[in-house]
Amino acid sequence: MTLHNDVPICMVTREMAFNQDIKALRPAKNVDGAFLAYWLLANKPELLASVDHAGHGTGRLVTDTLKEKHVLLPPLAEQKAIAAVLGALDDKIELNRRMNATLEAMARALFQSWFVDFDPVRAKLDGRQPVGLDLSTAALFPGHFAHSEHDMLPVGWRLAAIEEVCAINAWTLGKNDDLETLEYVEISEVNRGNISNISTYQRGEEPSRARRRLRHGDTALSTVRPDRGSYVLVLNPPENRVASTGFAVLTPTKVPWSFLHAALTQPEVSDHLGQMADGGAYPAVRPEVIGAMQVALPNEPEILEAFHRTCAPLFEKAEANRSQSRNLATLRDTLLPKLLNGELSVADLGN
Repeated sequence: MTLHNDVPICMVTREMAFNQDIKALRPAKNVDGAFLAYWLLANKPELLASVDHAGHGTGRLVTDTLKEKHVLLPPLAEQKAIAAVLGALDDKIELNRRMNATLEAMARALFQSWFVDFDPVRAKLDGRQPVGLDLSTAALFPGHFAHSEHDMLPVGWRLAAIEEVCAINAWTLGKNDDLETLEYVEISEVNRGNISNISTYQRGEEPSRARRRLRHGDTALSTVRPDRGSYVLVLNPPENRVASTGFAVLTPTKVPWSFLHAALTQPEVSDHLGQMADGGAYPAVRPEVIGAMQVALPNEPEILEAFHRTCAPLFEKAEANRSQSRNLATLRDTLLPKLLNGELSVADLGN
């Protein structure tokens, strides 16, 4: 059971081996293992403050220091009840994460099928009905291919540069923008569609790189270490949300946002951008490199509209799940110290 993605604390459920840089705490008979794991999470700041950096390339938590920590230990039944409450919240967060992986994989698979592998066209070429398409949607796809200068495309389709179908970094925060606070998204807080933390600043106190303003339907794609998959789809953002200048923010102008987001988040894209990145410790690509990438564009706009009708709800459901998970995480982090220090009991939560 992994409790937090950003905190290397987990509870193992089977025998395993690990190196000396990992501390293994085996709970005593009167200690619930999940309760102990949550205690470690609740005391993360104190534990990090006691890390010994002397003589090591990276800091280490000394075993004797860990042994000296005191634990406020309620009866075993209360420990189990506390762990069950917190565990239910984490289980729902994990369920949402898995559901989102499925939803977004479905959208990307459909993009791959229609706009990369051209499965509906191949099916019609073979005299078959395209799988999963109603007759009206299937009729939109041509039944033959044409050889282009660089590749074979469905008849009437063309390769379009990304910069032809969207605006890149089109909206920048200005001195005269009437905003009292800013919600700021940093690259380090973004991983494959998920934002782990959004910082709030009073206007004028934000980092100098907090400049990319965000609109509904934007895709923000990190230009720094682009192979790591630091991207996010922006849906219904508050007016004051901004992103780091380390992102390329792409605003669709001629295609639906679902099409643009699916195109930019295919695994091949991050691999390509990783190969194109240059620099030292923080290899990066220029936004122009992203804009120069090409995508197959159909001659029938109705094909893009059909894709959007199918995939936009998938992306929207995933974002709703993320919003719910952020709320659940806030609730868990609020309850965690109160339950562990005795300020709240599980019985209190039912009242």
